[in-house]
Amino acid sequence: MPDLVRRIDQATPADRDRAVDGLRALAILGVVLGHWLVTALVVDTGTLHGDSPLRHMPELTPVSWVFQTLAVFFFVGGQVAAGSYASAVARGTSYGRWLAARLGRLVRPVTVVLVVWSTAAGGMLAAGVGQKTVWALCKLVWSPLWFLLVFIVLSALTPLVARLHPLWPLALVLNVDIVRFGFDAPGWLASVNVIAGWLVPYCLGAAGARGRLRSRTTGWILLLGGAAATAALVLWAGYPASMVGVPGQAVSNLDPPTLAVVTFGLAQCGAAVLLLGPLRRALRRPAAWAVIAMLNLYAMTICLWHQTAMIVVTVVGMAVGAPRTGSRTVPDTLAWVGARLLWLPVFALALTALWALFRTYEQRRPTGGGVRASGRERGAPMSAKRYG
Repeated sequence: MPDLVRRIDQATPADRDRAVDGLRALAILGVVLGHWLVTALVVDTGTLHGDSPLRHMPELTPVSWVFQTLAVFFFVGGQVAAGSYASAVARGTSYGRWLAARLGRLVRPVTVVLVVWSTAAGGMLAAGVGQKTVWALCKLVWSPLWFLLVFIVLSALTPLVARLHPLWPLALVLNVDIVRFGFDAPGWLASVNVIAGWLVPYCLGAAGARGRLRSRTTGWILLLGGAAATAALVLWAGYPASMVGVPGQAVSNLDPPTLAVVTFGLAQCGAAVLLLGPLRRALRRPAAWAVIAMLNLYAMTICLWHQTAMIVVTVVGMAVGAPRTGSRTVPDTLAWVGARLLWLPVFALALTALWALFRTYEQRRPTGGGVRASGRERGAPMSAKRYG
């Protein structure tokens, strides 16, 4: 292990901004832990369906404020994509080659998940498993893929939006919400916010790539202003307090994004700007950097398979008669919460096994025409081969 840590540290370019990788790792861990904490698989009346402790215990809503980190994910994505594209242009690389190299690392692992779960769904239906159960399982795995699709679209639009001021998409989200909630507009109109909402942190990240977010004052303005705006929208404009979807809730802040989740994202981006300095200092330590580097190498594998890990543990627990609380019961008590915390290491162990099976699809190199990431593409994923 010390030798691996040393090799990872030595393989890292001296001008690489390790803090950006640290932010990405925190965002991915937030998504994973958030899903594991607020998603429940309940077995009753012979079927399996999804539920959430936030529906039964609204006092746990602050959990969604901590672990809903998608804005940070798009903030980092915008910063890395803008820097990567600028570097590609400087080298004379075409837009097509740049985009193909950038998206290959996303498309391959997503394709594997879709193939595996399509096959699994067909097998379960052929074996007589109920359609509701199969749909509940597939929905858990496939529903998080929406944000990757949005990320792919924004990545493709990077040359057009890299210099777009974040206030423009923010204003679009505001106007869509006014028409949507104030004038009973058709439901399809809200889909505009799926792109516009996440374009706000993406554009902020692109501004960071141009050196526009170096001031801690900017970070504090984003953090405090975004938090104040979100609190006002929740307290006086009727927006839900939860920053994730809750079963049975009339309006979800996340599907599609509302103004409240966008202003909350501004606060998160402000916190990210303030964390850059402390993260740079912390990640000078080789051991800490090795952990972050490995998480970034396989970020998509971890994100794509974490729900499958929870499902596998739940199904195996049913088969062997493992304790039900925190795993297969209705999440309506604090006892469920305590038991779920004890299940988290088991989920992590299952995810490690899935990572070992599917990690190669994320790190496979392009066979030709690809763009090799350089150290100057701040925060761009490094090749696993560089770590030995």
